[in-house]
Amino acid sequence: MFARQNRQTPERGLDLEYPISISFDESIRGVRTNITITRMHRCAVCEGTGRAAGSRETACPLCGGSGKTTRVKGHLQFAVTCGHCGGSGRVITPCPNCRGEGRASRMETLDVEVPPGAMTGTRIRIPSMGDAGRFGGLNGDLYIVVSAGSHPFFERKGDNIHSSIPLTVTEAALGTKIQVPTIDGPAVVRIPPGTQSGQTLRIRGRGAPSLLSPGVRGDQYLEVKVVVPRVADERSKEILRELARLNPDNPRSHLW
Repeated sequence: MFARQNRQTPERGLDLEYPISISFDESIRGVRTNITITRMHRCAVCEGTGRAAGSRETACPLCGGSGKTTRVKGHLQFAVTCGHCGGSGRVITPCPNCRGEGRASRMETLDVEVPPGAMTGTRIRIPSMGDAGRFGGLNGDLYIVVSAGSHPFFERKGDNIHSSIPLTVTEAALGTKIQVPTIDGPAVVRIPPGTQSGQTLRIRGRGAPSLLSPGVRGDQYLEVKVVVPRVADERSKEILRELARLNPDNPRSHLW
């Protein structure tokens, strides 16, 4: 059996993609993991030549070495490129391992590092770990495509972390210091007097690490949710009525 011996310029190998799923915590702190991929390697038997050992180029038996064959259509004849040798006029005895391709498929296990701050859609490039090139061409690259899990309390938006925090009416009205969760652990936050429900507080530098600016982190934003108590006893009701008499502001006055 013969294979074509095309005289072609080097071809770069294809880039490959490999999807990987990581947890929310792993996306913040980074993780090392092993992946198994199947990619084209240079054939170890023929060293990428595509030729069987000891074989030589010979004239194509179909076109006689001219690289052209004749096609007849009606009363007309056309000279076309020989489909057997690809127009080179030469053929080889193909390597039995790669069948003349010069490359063979093989599974491979790689140690991959996902950097801190990676998020869903992040593409990590590993140079030259894609398919091997043909005719002496360069290897393609491998791209690890990240999918990061969610978190029950934190929501990531870019490099910033968003969350909500409940406050009692007293805490919001009088102000206080409370402990809140962050991706680094608990942190103490000052609540200013008169804080309103829906107001956002910022904790600088407690967001996710930035992939574009190493050493820089985003911020954490806390949305305040004022929780109104359910009042059942008369004493509490009277205290609230007294509060209303002492603070007669109408929060709806701006509507008219």
